[in-house]
Amino acid sequence: MAQALTQLGALLHLVDPTLPIGGFNHSNGLETFVQQHKVNSKASLEEYVQTQLSQNWIYNDGAYLSLAFDAMQRGQLSELIALDQEMAATKIARESREGSFKLGVRLLKIFIRYENHPVLAEFQQAIQQQKAKGFFPIVFAMVAAAMQLDKAETLYAFYYNAAVGVVTNGVKLIPLSQMDGQDILFALREPIATAVKNSLNPDLDWLGAATLASDIRSMQHEQLYTRLYMS
Repeated sequence: MAQALTQLGALLHLVDPTLPIGGFNHSNGLETFVQQHKVNSKASLEEYVQTQLSQNWIYNDGAYLSLAFDAMQRGQLSELIALDQEMAATKIARESREGSFKLGVRLLKIFIRYENHPVLAEFQQAIQQQKAKGFFPIVFAMVAAAMQLDKAETLYAFYYNAAVGVVTNGVKLIPLSQMDGQDILFALREPIATAVKNSLNPDLDWLGAATLASDIRSMQHEQLYTRLYMS
C-alpha cells in the first residue's frame, strides 16, 4: 500500500503543471488555429484535442514515449539516443522541435537530482556532447521507467498532461469559460484510455506519421503578427 502510494506521488510529481520547465509557454500551433478561426468554440476545441490525441500523439510523442520506456527498462542507451534522433527528424516545425527538447532538458535537470540511475546520467552526458537533444517524451519515459512506474499509467498521465495544456491554452485564446474546459477534459477520459491501449505496442510502420495541418500551423506561428505563446 505504501509503495503504491509513493509511486502515485512520483507520477503526480512528474505531471505536475507547476514544474518549472515552461510547458505553459507552448501551444504547438494551436494559437495559429485560433487566429485563423479554425478553433473558435467549445466544440471545435474538443474536436481539436480529440484529433491530436487519435491522429497525432499516438503516432508521434506517445509512440516514442512507449518505445523509450521499454528501452529504458532494458538499459539501452544507444536505442534511447536513436529514438531521440528520430524525433528530431519527425518534428518539422522549428518552434515545436525546439520547444520539445527544451522541456525535456529541463525535466531531466529536475529529476536527475532524485533518481540515481546510470542511464539518466549517461543520457544527460549525451546531450552535453550533442549526441542527443533530450526531447520531452523521451526524457519523460526515462524518468518514469527509472521510478519503476507502470507503463500504461505513465502513458495516461502523459496524454492527460498534454490534453490539459491544450485545453488551458484554448480556454485563454478563444476564449472560453473554465467550465467549458472542464467539460472537455471530462469527455477525454475514455479517448485517453483508448490512446493508451493503442500506444502500448506502437506499430513501427506508423511511427512519426505526418500531421500536416498541425505542422503547417506550427510553422505559420513563427510569422504571426501578435502571439502569446512561443510555439
